[in-house]
Amino acid sequence: MKERRLGPDGPMVSAVGLGGMYLSIQGRPDEAQAIRTIHAALDAGMRLIDTADVYCHDHRDIGHNERLIAKALKGRRELVVVATKGGLVRPDGAWKRDARPEQLVAACEASLKALGVERIDLYQLHAPDTDVPFVDSVGAIARLREQGKVHHVGLSNVSAEQIDEARRVVPINSVQNRWNPGDRSPEEDGVLAACERLGLAFLPYSPFGGASGARSLGTMERLAALAQRRGLSPHRLVLAWMIAKSPVVIPIPGARREESVRDSAAAGALDLSASEVAEVEATF
Repeated sequence: MKERRLGPDGPMVSAVGLGGMYLSIQGRPDEAQAIRTIHAALDAGMRLIDTADVYCHDHRDIGHNERLIAKALKGRRELVVVATKGGLVRPDGAWKRDARPEQLVAACEASLKALGVERIDLYQLHAPDTDVPFVDSVGAIARLREQGKVHHVGLSNVSAEQIDEARRVVPINSVQNRWNPGDRSPEEDGVLAACERLGLAFLPYSPFGGASGARSLGTMERLAALAQRRGLSPHRLVLAWMIAKSPVVIPIPGARREESVRDSAAAGALDLSASEVAEVEATF
């Protein structure tokens, strides 16, 4: 699998990473199956795993995905960069933003414990909180970095302007926004261009459009036909398209089964020409 750098001074990681969310939210597999999926990702060459404290059922289950990943990585931790996030909460299963500095500090401390580490590889602000000044939230993570609890800092669900605002507070390595064939806003709102200009890793989440989008890719007749001609799944072709679009892109598809994660990982070995990229886009 090809490798890409996780930001200007970050480590090299696989061109495709694993998103951990589906292993811990509603419909999650049992623990043994989840661990087999994570091990399959490692065996397939994935060297980046993305998680969050709120990948769980509700507030009583906070940190489930982080604990699961820590358990799966025992004996193999040095192989992988683990990225997690703070800034959301799960009261009774709802998804709510809470990026107050004191909440972020508490969330980071809990994530350190859940992951079983002294320093988090990449800590990301999960989303700006409209009730909290953005620089206050970023400043809290900057202080965690100064204290040695966070190595690199990332942002999620942000605008190009917020990227610049955050960089005035702390060095930024990555941006994680939604991007898929049905939502190409990072190409239009300047976020992807900003990442390219600054050398930041762009980690598109929901690269298939979520669980429903992943199911519908096979029903997109032109995309499915193009993938079939190349002997690929539509999902692998979409990931290859993303990787070919920009040298800073590192998609992080989720998976519940070993077969899914192996198919996604194989996209990291594909090369698409500019004409093939255009041919894929024409099917969307």
